[in-house]
Amino acid sequence: MRSGHSPEGEELPPDFRESLRSLSEAIRSCTRCPLAEWRTKAVPGEGPDRADILLVGEAPGRDEDLAGRPFVGRAGSVLDSCLNDAGIERSRVFITNVVKCRPPENRRPRKAEVEACWPYLEAQIELVEPKAVILMGNAATKAVLDVEGVTSLRGRVFREIFLATFHPAAVLRNRNLKEALVSDLLVAKEKAEG
Repeated sequence: MRSGHSPEGEELPPDFRESLRSLSEAIRSCTRCPLAEWRTKAVPGEGPDRADILLVGEAPGRDEDLAGRPFVGRAGSVLDSCLNDAGIERSRVFITNVVKCRPPENRRPRKAEVEACWPYLEAQIELVEPKAVILMGNAATKAVLDVEGVTSLRGRVFREIFLATFHPAAVLRNRNLKEALVSDLLVAKEKAEG
């Protein structure tokens, strides 16, 4: 994983890496970037403390901001359908986003916002200890691997555990991408089971 650097401002609590619970509490009270001013609820992520598969999206949308949970809106329905088609139980994966607060008007997260949240995502990956990390969309791929171009990168495994694929929101815009997303989830499932 790339190493992000912390922005100026609030220091992270010293115990935020002790458990997913302490990490979630730190995320819910975070004011490291201006997105804290826009959010209704921060969205730390959810799933088992240990999961073979970890999914990373871009940022919470309107529904996620209201619920405080990842992928509960229309893109979440697509994700649930794709997970089901791949034979993966949502309850057995950890789901999070690059940034934990909704950007205004669902715009793409800015570099400073990604950097502010980077320690949280890095800690989630360390604590969950997944065998496969699925980077859904360009924002997640850029944040973790520092590369873009999901269309050309998808389906390939990087650094032994990272797999780039389409974001479920892309499937909402182009239903033809669903088959590729399911295929990539199957690759991750095979890696996690192997």
